[in-house]
Amino acid sequence: MNIRHWLIIGIIGGLGGCASTAPVEPRELVYATPSQQTFHEAVELMMEQGYVVRHADLSLGRAEASLARWPEYQLQLQVSEEGSGSRVRVSALRGNQPLPPYLLDPWLVALQHKLGVAP
Repeated sequence: MNIRHWLIIGIIGGLGGCASTAPVEPRELVYATPSQQTFHEAVELMMEQGYVVRHADLSLGRAEASLARWPEYQLQLQVSEEGSGSRVRVSALRGNQPLPPYLLDPWLVALQHKLGVAP
């Protein structure tokens, strides 16, 4: 086999790994705290849980973090104003696959406790 043959096999093999993933569904919860406070506490919670915050922008209310253990977990956070409170949307990936949204409920409850608004 020549180099051209191996190159074609490599390209075809590489394309086979490009399967599309299911869309990431967020989980949402509204908190009775200002969006800026909620954002800061949510990012702090990510770090307390061992996540490395890769991007965080308060003006956009967005943050992304990853947990560097196999398989890699990624959290995506969006905080926006909701009346006098804030709406938190969080989604997650395990490897390249989205986590079912209900698995994020414990994280949202932990944030609720951190904000001091747990029932």
